[in-house]
Amino acid sequence: MKAKSVLLTFLVMSLFLISCGGPSRTVSRISTDTVTDLSGRWNDTDAKLVAEQMISDVTSRPWLSDFLTENGKKPTVIVGTVRNLSSEHIETGTFIKSMERELINSGKVRFVASSEERSEIRQERSEQQIHASEETAKRLAAETGADYMLKGSIKTNIDAVDNQEVKFYQVDLELIDVETNEKVWIGTKEIKKFVEKSRTKW
Repeated sequence: MKAKSVLLTFLVMSLFLISCGGPSRTVSRISTDTVTDLSGRWNDTDAKLVAEQMISDVTSRPWLSDFLTENGKKPTVIVGTVRNLSSEHIETGTFIKSMERELINSGKVRFVASSEERSEIRQERSEQQIHASEETAKRLAAETGADYMLKGSIKTNIDAVDNQEVKFYQVDLELIDVETNEKVWIGTKEIKKFVEKSRTKW
């Protein structure tokens, strides 16, 4: 009887522990265009939407037509640093790539590689002077210099009480004349998210 009692207790405890365990995980493929916001943190959707809206704004402002009138050609732009000044980890590289894509696809400006990308290309060009034929080796000191640099920052402000939280994101970008340091455009995009966490139920 004692052995049966111990076995019954063990089975009951096992069933209890199993029932208290977390739910099984199910993975489903979804479209990359689907808006997902599971945690309330900055995500790929935010990066894409902010990049689209801010690049649309910067390429519709007077500095662009002024440059075209004065120089008779499209301005050359480079994306510089976007600093993460927020309270959470943000992969700014994804945001920068989104802006680069929107700039290039706008067809309104010319675009040059970032400083990191240029280093690799310069190394390739230097090696071509030694290893490539004279007909195919690319010239040194023939790079296209940028007329403007786009740079900025991402900041957050969080207001929380109990199981509710409001997250405020502010993205500030500036377009700066590389030669004169003149700021020809300043843009700001704000995102506010309300996050409500469900209370733990037993």
